[in-house]
Amino acid sequence: MTKKFSLAHLTALGCSPPELTYVASRAGYDYVSLRPIYMGLPDEPNYELATNKQMFRETKSALLDTGLQLLDIELARVYDGVDPDSYVPAMEVAAELGGSHILSSIWTDDRNYAIEQFAEICELAEPFGLTVELEFVPIASVDHLSGAIDVLRRANQDNAGLMIDINHFYRSGDKVEDLDAVPRDWFRYLHLCDASTKPLHSKEEMTRILREERLYLGEGGIDVKSIVDRIPEIPYSIEMPHAKRVQELGYEEFARRCLQTAKDYFNEPLRSNDSPYSRVYGNGG
Repeated sequence: MTKKFSLAHLTALGCSPPELTYVASRAGYDYVSLRPIYMGLPDEPNYELATNKQMFRETKSALLDTGLQLLDIELARVYDGVDPDSYVPAMEVAAELGGSHILSSIWTDDRNYAIEQFAEICELAEPFGLTVELEFVPIASVDHLSGAIDVLRRANQDNAGLMIDINHFYRSGDKVEDLDAVPRDWFRYLHLCDASTKPLHSKEEMTRILREERLYLGEGGIDVKSIVDRIPEIPYSIEMPHAKRVQELGYEEFARRCLQTAKDYFNEPLRSNDSPYSRVYGNGG
């Protein structure tokens, strides 16, 4: 089966949703993944399509022009004081643009509250035909596989699933064998990247790596294949933000290299001390 790839918005966050769609199309992606839920993070652009009607129309036109599909939107976080109803406008946007999934993660230590709010998000998403994929994140409250599985089982929602991010899975210290216990229908897409395997000793450093310095497949030290081989064939959303490379290459060329190195990683046998990254681009980045 031919692998399908999406361009995750965090890889080229400086691109507006319509710009990202055209970049993804020209670079050869099958899908695009958008961030129309504004989180108010430092230096993060506001791409709230539910309130920016002009940008919404341009995004819809870009999807029609390119023939790309919207894979997912993000990020419906669960945190203290969250109002799940606030995510409904973004769900409406996703449905109108033909999206399939909405990504969620948990940032409160009140487990019962988290499960209740996550379940409500799933219930709100269901009429729009959206599934809700729970991602565990090393700097969040649910930061490993077993914690995510516990939330999903206790929330008990038919449209809930599990989204594995390769960097986060490695940082969590989970074992690939643990993925065998996950129901197969919980897997709908994953976040693909590589990263340095050196120990990280602070939340600040983890945050910097996951938002600014992920690596091409085969360039870091994560055994990506061992993880994806435990998961059914699903779309791979390439989330590889790298601030320095974007500055050097521009968004479109960087997105193209992210995709090409990913395809090379899966399609070409490796020699000893070799990687798809080094064969295609040498050591110059």
